[in-house]
Amino acid sequence: MVRLDKKAKRLYVLDTNVLIHDPAALYQFEEHEVVIPMTVLEELDKHKNGLREIARTARQVSRTLSDLTNQVTFDEIQRGIPIPRADGTTLGKLRFLCYPELEPLENLAESPDNVLLAETCRLRDERPDASVILVTKDINLRVKAAALHVPVEDYLTDRAFSDSDVMLEGVRIYPDAEGGSGPWDQMDVNVEVERVDHHTFYRLEGKIPNGWHLGMLVSDSENGASFEAIVRELGPNQARLQLLTNYRHKDGVWGVHAHDSRQNFALNLLMDDDIDLVTIAGSAGTGKTFMTLAAAFQQTLDAKRFERIVFTRAPISMSEDIGFLPGTEEEKMSPWMGAFHDNMDNLLRDEHDGSTSWSQDATRSLIGSRVQIRAPGFMRGRTLNDTFLIIDEAQNFTPKQLKTLLTRAGRNTKIVCLGNVGQIDTPYLTANTCGMAAVVERFSNWPHAGHVTLRSVERSRLALAGEELM
Repeated sequence: MVRLDKKAKRLYVLDTNVLIHDPAALYQFEEHEVVIPMTVLEELDKHKNGLREIARTARQVSRTLSDLTNQVTFDEIQRGIPIPRADGTTLGKLRFLCYPELEPLENLAESPDNVLLAETCRLRDERPDASVILVTKDINLRVKAAALHVPVEDYLTDRAFSDSDVMLEGVRIYPDAEGGSGPWDQMDVNVEVERVDHHTFYRLEGKIPNGWHLGMLVSDSENGASFEAIVRELGPNQARLQLLTNYRHKDGVWGVHAHDSRQNFALNLLMDDDIDLVTIAGSAGTGKTFMTLAAAFQQTLDAKRFERIVFTRAPISMSEDIGFLPGTEEEKMSPWMGAFHDNMDNLLRDEHDGSTSWSQDATRSLIGSRVQIRAPGFMRGRTLNDTFLIIDEAQNFTPKQLKTLLTRAGRNTKIVCLGNVGQIDTPYLTANTCGMAAVVERFSNWPHAGHVTLRSVERSRLALAGEELM
């Protein structure tokens, strides 16, 4: 990033990928001016046709620009269009950049990126009174701009948290000192215990620790905890915690038992009727999908709380794409459903002889009648009632795509997002801008949501070593 002397006025030149990434980017620059070159408008026009997400976004941006230009005269467009706020006031101004005769940059081919650079350089030369800054998600374009001494920035407004922070873990551990009475020894609070409808609650009054949020686990140990509770209510000087069910020693969830405090918390969130949205993060092999499927089958096949399970994930390959696939929607999704079939094989495996009923046609038919495997691209417009919706690999979705899936929830629907922000395969997404991070951050204080980050790898010592050493 190139930094010049700070001037009072700033002009932000937006690249096409910024508008595609966030159609509301026009409104994110406060009192400063937003500049859209003709090159960007032409690229938006090329992207607008089709049914892909990029085409829908391009059309949305075009409609926004059309609404802004329809409300003003040509002279006002030349002077700059005021960008309105939601409360009726205005932000900065929107300008369009058009140079009929543009000198290309020396030794650079006439590509859209290079034309955009040339337009930015000319605007910089024409406006010595202002700081002209190019905003783009394209790393190579940022490198080119820096080489040409053009101030350039990444678009970071939609980050769920800053680079110096990490995603919420959803867990607070207060190790119990020898002879202590639990986590209360480390807090300046008064504690009252009450019993309501077979549930134990702890009411705290006093100095509530910083960083607490609704739906968070409070425990006295990672392993072998004697106290595990979820934060149900939270205020400046008070909190109400509910003691969790211990799934280590009971029948478990469809035969699945927790091995540590975080896994027990995950199972509690998955089985809690009062929690509508669950996000579970963790590295490969921590049991995210395994526990979620167990909870889904327990509540669908046994408890009859839900009528169906819908399983979806972003169909993104780790390497080269395998091309077009024949068959129905479920058959097309089958190459990406290996995690589902592997976990079903383990859930239905007999502990005595090692055999599995997943290979039997009767079992597949029974479970298949309740389980739907769906591509996320065909979920738009649907309303899912009485459904346990599992969104796997949620880190590969943009916040807008996850919003589309979350808003499918109808009556009696629970949504579970699984993912690992350390394994993102989607271009332009990072650990703090992906949909998983956005959902965790924005739902952190909603009373009907819960999040936990799992740590212990359950697959094998090889998987654990691979996670730590590679």
